[in-house]
Amino acid sequence: MATGLVIYYSRSGNTKQMAETIAEAMTAAGLATKCTSVIDTKVDALLASDVIVVGSPTYYGRMAAPVAQLFDDSVAKHGKLDGKIGAAFTSSANIGGGNETTVVGIINMMLIHGMIVQGDPQGDHYGPVSIGKPDDRVISQCKRKGQRIAELAKKLFGT
Repeated sequence: MATGLVIYYSRSGNTKQMAETIAEAMTAAGLATKCTSVIDTKVDALLASDVIVVGSPTYYGRMAAPVAQLFDDSVAKHGKLDGKIGAAFTSSANIGGGNETTVVGIINMMLIHGMIVQGDPQGDHYGPVSIGKPDDRVISQCKRKGQRIAELAKKLFGT
């Protein structure tokens, strides 16, 4: 049975709220999913999951250092994430604060690992983004991302 992992870094709680919403939607859609802080995550946890969703606040148009460190550490496992599903999300303080560059930065690392990343023709195309505390629109996008990722996992890996 396929499994999911939602990893996040959060100081304010905004990114954590998004992570929990995505993980709950993944679980509700039939994909057993764990949600954990990047601080508590080792690279081997990535190997044990079929779906890896990573969220970070946006700092200067890029991901937070602990998230970048996890990816830096993952170099030792290069090639081992090939074929796994990946997704990204972020929060920031401002519109135009670098949300898309942060999400794309995370997605770029996933693609280099050989991961499968699914876009979305509706809403937040690259992954859910929040400006400040997640509002109803953001929560809806997080639920949608979780459901879509779980459905993709079922198609690729079975139930």
